[in-house]
Amino acid sequence: MKRLKDFEEELNKCSKCGLCQSACPIYKITQNECAVSKGKFIMLHGVTKGELKLSKNIDKYLDMCTKCGKCKEFCPSNIDVCRIFNTAKYEYSSHTVKGYIIGFLESKFIFNNIIKIFEILSKPFRPTKQAISNPETTVLYFKGCVNKICPRTDIYINKIFKNASVSIIEPNFECCGLPFLSDGNMKRFIEAAQHNMKLMDVEYDYLVTDCASCEDTLLGYSDYLESDCIIKKSKSVNWGDLIAVKGIKFKFKTPVKVTFHKPCHLKNDTFFKQILKNCENVEYIEMNGYNECCGLSGSFALKNFGLFNKISKDKAKNIAETGADYVITTCPACIAGLQYGLFANKVSKIKVVSLLEFLANADEIYC
Repeated sequence: MKRLKDFEEELNKCSKCGLCQSACPIYKITQNECAVSKGKFIMLHGVTKGELKLSKNIDKYLDMCTKCGKCKEFCPSNIDVCRIFNTAKYEYSSHTVKGYIIGFLESKFIFNNIIKIFEILSKPFRPTKQAISNPETTVLYFKGCVNKICPRTDIYINKIFKNASVSIIEPNFECCGLPFLSDGNMKRFIEAAQHNMKLMDVEYDYLVTDCASCEDTLLGYSDYLESDCIIKKSKSVNWGDLIAVKGIKFKFKTPVKVTFHKPCHLKNDTFFKQILKNCENVEYIEMNGYNECCGLSGSFALKNFGLFNKISKDKAKNIAETGADYVITTCPACIAGLQYGLFANKVSKIKVVSLLEFLANADEIYC
């Protein structure tokens, strides 16, 4: 496991060009250089040289980050921003009372059993899995925590892929580990990652996730695990990718207008327009800043509610200007963030839905 000291060379690569400022949703609001990657790098570089100590104040600025990854996209030095921040967060949190409390709540026994209880309670509402003989496609389904709790996604998947000859393998995966990583609980993250990697040692055509953040986290396992655990990007997709690949068609009897919010961790959204080509009576209207952060970002909204409130309201304004009937996304957390923003802005006519929910409600579905 790398320590912050091991990133000293990486921190030195920062040229202080300020391009991260132009992309950071937090800096746009606060205009505070300590809240953007450049400023945090200066502080953390001071820590690696022994001039500063990791403190509550530095930790506050580490938490002032949506993990959207825009700073890395714009960084000419391609610095692994989130990995550095996660490591610093771990080194600070592992020695605090707050860190011990979070560690206890996120322990395998507590966290997994809470999810398990909700899974058991929702089981009567989940559809019976379809038995597929000689399937054309076999997928390994990594179900995110939200959809383990909520049975509706299984209903949508069953309806959409009913005649698509897709066999779904669903092992007992744990949480992808992103919440642990963001809280500085590195040991728990590695524990979850190792467990999940073992369950991926089966034959499949695609590893499918129902959450952009889960997919991004899974693909990043190799950065944190010492073993050879590379997940092939060509095999890792979301349900939207698979729908596009299978060429499933959808007919809506009543014309509808839709817009799309691209989650920060969704690397490729080309599937969406491919799906739209196979949708009858659906008009797409692109919103301004369709790929900008919704502001929720897991625990970020709890720790920085004022910032989340501002980001989500700005996002809601962009959505409202489209005049769409639906705003579609592929991330459960984004759905919550967008719903809050529309509610706070008193926009009630536009419904926030997952891609699967929207497509499953088509009047006709056929391959």
